[in-house]
Amino acid sequence: MGVYKKGENWYIDYRVQGVRKRKKIGPSYQTAKLALKKVQIEIAQGKIGIEQPKNIPFSEFAREYAEYCKVNKAENSYQRDLLTINVHLVPFFGSRFLHTITIREIERYKMERLGKVKPETLNRELNTLKHLLRKATEWGYIKENPAKSVKKIKAPRSPYRFLETKEEIGRLLDACLEHTPEIYSLVVTALHTGMRKSELLNLRWEDIDFARGSLTVSSREEWHTKNYESRTIPLHEEVRRVLEPMRMATGYVFCNPDGSKLENHFMRKRLEKAAKAAGLGHLYPHALRHTFASHLVMAGVDLPTVQRLMGHRDIKTTMRYAHLAPNHLRMGMAMLDFGGHYMDTKSRSSGISLNTNRHNSLKNKNAEGGI
Repeated sequence: MGVYKKGENWYIDYRVQGVRKRKKIGPSYQTAKLALKKVQIEIAQGKIGIEQPKNIPFSEFAREYAEYCKVNKAENSYQRDLLTINVHLVPFFGSRFLHTITIREIERYKMERLGKVKPETLNRELNTLKHLLRKATEWGYIKENPAKSVKKIKAPRSPYRFLETKEEIGRLLDACLEHTPEIYSLVVTALHTGMRKSELLNLRWEDIDFARGSLTVSSREEWHTKNYESRTIPLHEEVRRVLEPMRMATGYVFCNPDGSKLENHFMRKRLEKAAKAAGLGHLYPHALRHTFASHLVMAGVDLPTVQRLMGHRDIKTTMRYAHLAPNHLRMGMAMLDFGGHYMDTKSRSSGISLNTNRHNSLKNKNAEGGI
């Protein structure tokens, strides 16, 4: 401990539980000495020390974190996190204080859940737990995130479902017209824009520019896109065909008879009904988004363009569709051209003979002691 001068000011230098501290006092040497003495007394009395963790139970902080998610995450992400927290994390970590949760306990959670769920499901739960504890660290409830070094389960990505042929797509649309006409225009728009379900249900007439032939996906005060980023999609003629007769000045494009926004389960249940009638088995709304991206790639559209249309933040997400375009890899290799600067067969043969003769000549000289 001591005092020192830097420039025109005096500083005090001291340690608290092995941690070095420095503090600017001012231009007076005497004031700096008095300040240091006061700090020494407070350290001895235990009034100054490393901040102790707050005694908050996991379940209590989980409620605070859920409120944060409700405001800062998309509705689907919030609902998924809420389910994970209430059904799995709180029952396991329950009344434990946050600062007492260890890496070993988190690993034990992994082992118990792995026997009950698929690896990808467990990894999503771990993502929620990691983020929850990271926020607890940022907000000062704990010093370090015990889940930071916990590794997720390595597992192959599950294959995604999409409609592989135009015939399947036609059967689905025919079934929609016959059995669930209320979602026909919604399904057509999904297939020709690749929009997420939440984006479709929050689409407003103000987002569609029929004159310029474009559709904009953007966040609003009451709702935001998955990545909080906007994107503009060219308006496909099929989308124009089904939407123009419905055209209104404002309001939700796909809505209830009273103009209110459709519930999340509305599209899912009716799509399942149409898919079953079409003989396509179980079909989630997200399969329509996969169908859009898959057919773009199969048609030869480059992945960066697909990424922009889909609204993917990371090209790695778009790369999952790359296997659908193996012929384009071969076409790329076929386009490789270094200008034709190759020797013909006769020249190459002459060159090989010349090098062989020179090698033999050097070998003979070496044997005779010439080199």
